[in-house]
Amino acid sequence: MEDKQRKIIIKRVKRMAHGQHGGSWKVAYADFVTAMMAFFLLMWLLNMTSQEKRAVLALYFKHFSLFEKGGKSFMSEGGLRPSGLNYGGEEVIESGENSSGITNDELAVKLMTGIEEGAPSASQQVFIAVTEEGIRIQIVDTRENPIFPVGSAQLTDNAKTIIKTITSVIKNFPNEIAVEGHTDSTQTKSEQMSNWELSIARAGSARRELEQSGIDPLRIARVSGFADKVPLLMELPNDPRNRRISIVFMKNKRLKPPDKLEWLMKPPA
Repeated sequence: MEDKQRKIIIKRVKRMAHGQHGGSWKVAYADFVTAMMAFFLLMWLLNMTSQEKRAVLALYFKHFSLFEKGGKSFMSEGGLRPSGLNYGGEEVIESGENSSGITNDELAVKLMTGIEEGAPSASQQVFIAVTEEGIRIQIVDTRENPIFPVGSAQLTDNAKTIIKTITSVIKNFPNEIAVEGHTDSTQTKSEQMSNWELSIARAGSARRELEQSGIDPLRIARVSGFADKVPLLMELPNDPRNRRISIVFMKNKRLKPPDKLEWLMKPPA
């Protein structure tokens, strides 16, 4: 009785003829062909593009972030800088033309192109931002390539090379220049030199190197030290990148100083 109540299930397997494997391979092949077309198109564009435009593209994708709003010049919103870095609360602005008749974008590209050629190993240590005051060039310290020995105001060879490369570009324009020194929050071991004195001494060393590299001393408008009060990375006060030199290529051209006779007769306003 139990044998009669059992159900018999017959499973039929449909076998495909030899050589029939569906169409999934066509999708994979189409993706491969599309990728190859995109690759060769990119190679052709790079070959047809000037060196400076290639630098713009490389720098744009190097620092591009999907989480930042788009639709602006690649120099806006902080310019050429790693995401997450601030500049002591200083407002960054849209790229525009400065008093030298060259746009900030063009000058920044010339700077970065020169650094890539003159000091390629230091390209990760130079960041550029367009601010209300002008183009701010940040030369930051790293553990691998310091710009100053610990506790010293003596520039390393690496820092001198970077400054000379920057000078080769900005010396061709008449704008005034400001030099600033910064430290991290680690206190110096010397009782005679605090972070204030150290930052000022480092800014002075950078100024001398700028002048020795070809900058007219009359173009230096300000040399100042900020100790650890304006960190690059506020959340990481001891990060070595907070130890840096800022070179500000100011928007205005160098003003002609008043005649000395006028100073004797009437104090300058």
